[in-house]
Amino acid sequence: MIRVLLVHETPLLRSALAAALGADPELGVEAVSRAEALEGDRTARADVCVADTDSPDRHTADHHAPDRHVLDAELGRRLRAGSTALLVLADTGRPGVLRRATEAGALGYVSKDADPERLIKAIRMTAEGHRYVDEALAPDFIHAATIPLTPRELHVLSLIADGCSPAEIASHLHLSRGTVRNYVAAVTRKTGARNRVDAVRISRESGWI
Repeated sequence: MIRVLLVHETPLLRSALAAALGADPELGVEAVSRAEALEGDRTARADVCVADTDSPDRHTADHHAPDRHVLDAELGRRLRAGSTALLVLADTGRPGVLRRATEAGALGYVSKDADPERLIKAIRMTAEGHRYVDEALAPDFIHAATIPLTPRELHVLSLIADGCSPAEIASHLHLSRGTVRNYVAAVTRKTGARNRVDAVRISRESGWI
């Protein structure tokens, strides 16, 4: 029996996917939210954690943190500590998401357009310690290593996306307003955007924030 911890923030989709995986008699599935996954020893009990990369818990976002996806990083740390394989579900065309998943220690990558049989195959392979990369996601890995923004620039951009003004960003990060303006200008230039709103759009579409 392969013990699977399914992590997804949307209850309806979580239940549907759990039912599809649970139909396989060789899989034991526990479906939880990200916050629930971090409770107790759930991560340590699983052989494979299947996580949706596009459903971070926005309610736990901390503007002072260096990475707004800190929950993903924490989940990855817990999984590595318990020797649990991380398998992520990702949309195509969002290389930034794959980069974050790689940084979290993902061993398997499956497209959200894949059929359940492909996901089950990936679960079995990662449970055995083998790497699995869905061929539909292969082109995105080429672009995943070419994100043009630095971690600080990504943090500033994520604060802009959350609706923070330059003054608020300067206060959050303990920077001068001039330094923040320089970061915003760099982000706009590097993304090829017309303005900071366009930079947010481009970066969200690419999965960088």
